[in-house]
Amino acid sequence: VQLQASGGGLVQAGGSLRLSCAASGRTVSDYIMGWFRQAPGKAREFVSAISRSGSSTEYADSVKDRFTLSKIDSNNTVFLQMTSLEPEDAAVYYCYGMISGATYWGQGTQVTVSS
Repeated sequence: VQLQASGGGLVQAGGSLRLSCAASGRTVSDYIMGWFRQAPGKAREFVSAISRSGSSTEYADSVKDRFTLSKIDSNNTVFLQMTSLEPEDAAVYYCYGMISGATYWGQGTQVTVSS
């Protein structure tokens, strides 16, 4: 599967962005999908994940109640709606898909939050 992330940009603190991750090659319903992020000088950290059926989602404590992960299987796309953004959310966001023990990564999209 190939994953194409988009939607990053510059936003003021308190603002919102929606990231998209479009998959090609296989359907997103075959994968556990989600996002990690990596800020400069920091390790890549988990942000959110959604089950194959879409019925279950998981979030890092730092983004819970602010970020919402969803997907549209017919469009083969996963969305991360981010609200109430904080400067600490600034990072490169990477979407991923996991199947049968293998993890596939998108190229990353930059999110910058100005205070």
